[in-house]
Amino acid sequence: MGRKNLQHLNHFVSTSDLSKEIVQSLIDRAIAYKKGASYHFLEPKFIANLFFESSTHTRCAFEMAEHHLGIKQLSFDYETSSVTKGASLHDTVVTMCTLGVDVLVIRSDKEQFYTSLLEDKNVTCTIVNAGDGMGEHPVQSMIDLMTIYEHFGSFEDLKVGIVGDIKHSRVANSDMAMFRRLGMKVYFSGPEVFQNDKCQMYGDYMSMDALVKEVDVLVLLRIQRERHSLSISDETYFKDYGLTLDRVGKMKEKAIILHPCPINKGVEIAPEVLTLDKCRILTQMKNGVYMNMAILEALLV
Repeated sequence: MGRKNLQHLNHFVSTSDLSKEIVQSLIDRAIAYKKGASYHFLEPKFIANLFFESSTHTRCAFEMAEHHLGIKQLSFDYETSSVTKGASLHDTVVTMCTLGVDVLVIRSDKEQFYTSLLEDKNVTCTIVNAGDGMGEHPVQSMIDLMTIYEHFGSFEDLKVGIVGDIKHSRVANSDMAMFRRLGMKVYFSGPEVFQNDKCQMYGDYMSMDALVKEVDVLVLLRIQRERHSLSISDETYFKDYGLTLDRVGKMKEKAIILHPCPINKGVEIAPEVLTLDKCRILTQMKNGVYMNMAILEALLV
């Protein structure tokens, strides 16, 4: 797919901003990159990855995408930045904009951190939300959609199960909204204490053993212990909700398994399941680079 079909985006902060047409254009462009398409900006473009929470996959996938597109990176290390001296995220963003940065990829523990930024005339950079606390993760949602589309060729009437710590998951919030918008049927499973009000809005609850037989796509989530103190042992969780080989054996022939990572092996998924063809977690990781390239190109064209 050529650049002419890629719709320009001002910012990339929420799935609520993404129409079906925008989603499809990003997926098509990302797949084109995966098949060997390339692009380099003729004029210098500058980017800074501001991660105020830990990250490996998301941050490195953006760095790889930026290298492929020839975008120049400004280094930022939270622990050695002026944030440790009292500067806020907002202060840091204004500083980067003043220096001439074009795009800021931001991860923060504050939900909707971008709202005040987009209202500030001094914030002239394009903002990418790489995760806002327990709010959203629109980038990961697009990666998940790309991986699903590659396998099935469409979204309409697919059944998707989201399992785990939904209440504290920004990925779950973004995914459930996008899945429904694109015509998929959504189901949930996991400890009821990890469900939230949105689950009733977007889908139905099922037991894990019933869910694995029903869905085409199974999205597993880790327990986000850094965000709560709810007590559930790894052993109990794995017994009741972990994806074992036995449960995989009950899945549909063409069903696939996704996980936004990091993975807690032996908790939400058995280690031996990771080597199966149904497991597309490494495909998600690889797709992250190409989807990030598509997003950045759409923002900078």
